[in-house]
Amino acid sequence: MGKSKNFNGQSIFNQLIKFIDKSEVRKIAREHSAERYVKKFTTYNHLVVMLFVSLEGYQSIRETILGLLANAHKLDHLGLSYLVRRSTFAEANKPRSSTVFGDIYKSVYQKHAESLADSRLNDADLKRLYIMDSTTISLFKDILKGVGRNPKEGKKKGGIKAHTIIKASENVPCLVRYSEAVRHDHMFLKEVFNLVKGSIITFDKGYVDYAQYEALTQSQIWYVTRLKENATYQPGKEFDIPEDADSGVLKDEEIILYYGEKKQLKHHSRRIAYWDSENNRLFEFITNNMELEAEKIALIYKKRWQIELLFKQLKQNFPLKYFLGDNENAIEIQIWTAMLANLLITLVKGKVKKKWAFSNLVSIIRQQLMNYINNLYGFLEDPEGSWREVIKQKKIKYQNSLFPETMGAYF
Repeated sequence: MGKSKNFNGQSIFNQLIKFIDKSEVRKIAREHSAERYVKKFTTYNHLVVMLFVSLEGYQSIRETILGLLANAHKLDHLGLSYLVRRSTFAEANKPRSSTVFGDIYKSVYQKHAESLADSRLNDADLKRLYIMDSTTISLFKDILKGVGRNPKEGKKKGGIKAHTIIKASENVPCLVRYSEAVRHDHMFLKEVFNLVKGSIITFDKGYVDYAQYEALTQSQIWYVTRLKENATYQPGKEFDIPEDADSGVLKDEEIILYYGEKKQLKHHSRRIAYWDSENNRLFEFITNNMELEAEKIALIYKKRWQIELLFKQLKQNFPLKYFLGDNENAIEIQIWTAMLANLLITLVKGKVKKKWAFSNLVSIIRQQLMNYINNLYGFLEDPEGSWREVIKQKKIKYQNSLFPETMGAYF
């Protein structure tokens, strides 16, 4: 009797990295001259090892090297021709630009973008909706300036901020920029101008910048955000609220926002007052779109919570508490590979019909990462079925045995 067809073949890790085009990685490396003065530890090798760190949840270089040593006989299948030394690994995170890893993430994202789209989303307006926010990752050293005052005792911790844009129809970043944590969010608004005309973007009131809002209007990119409490504005034309409108819509009016040093500059916007009966809370939304229904504006802002769930997913499943380097470049490389690991598992989740909680999927992949399995998707569709097949094969093997009692060890 041959070997089990379920538990042989390729490691789960090897099946995951098949989403990454090796030739594309080499092309990106050439564009950034990332292989200059490199003998063995190529960009691809570096990427695979960093993904190994993220997927296994390792917190130090020592842990990583021990993990690789424990699986040394399997590294060949991952395209690793040798086991990297600790010193080589530590040094590689400094000279090889994090931009290389950012471009690799972008390449994988663009290649598989169609697989990421939520086919259940039928609303045409939500299909062109983008969500923007930032998340801060604390650092033990003041490598990048953190927010807040200096503590009376001890040293102030640093922090890096990941400014992120996602599509509402997806659940992975489509654009990421990094900065020190102290940098204000509204500086990232310039990235929005890369969106196509007619796009809608929503963000919280931390991005307030009326000059940028005016520029977005000129570019025909529609924003939805909340009105700041201290905003200076003049009420204008009030729009009628249709009888069949959501009962939460209290007011819909045109306003003029004043900004600049002497408040001489104007930005025409629309203010919607909305009562959220579920949370007993009043919201004041502003937008430069005069056509969408008031309740649709409220719905669009509500979708902003999606990016908060993404940040929570990233931080819970790929915790970035310990970094393998004490410089900005090494930190960004580790964040990029954590985001890439999140993207790869999201792609796997999208191909499996069985409903898996993302955290459960990460857990089973982490536990079995270097184990061989014939078909990852088949196993995830019916994990018990794979084991039943093993039992069935064992029964066939021992059905004519002179010592049938030995079968008990297998069932």
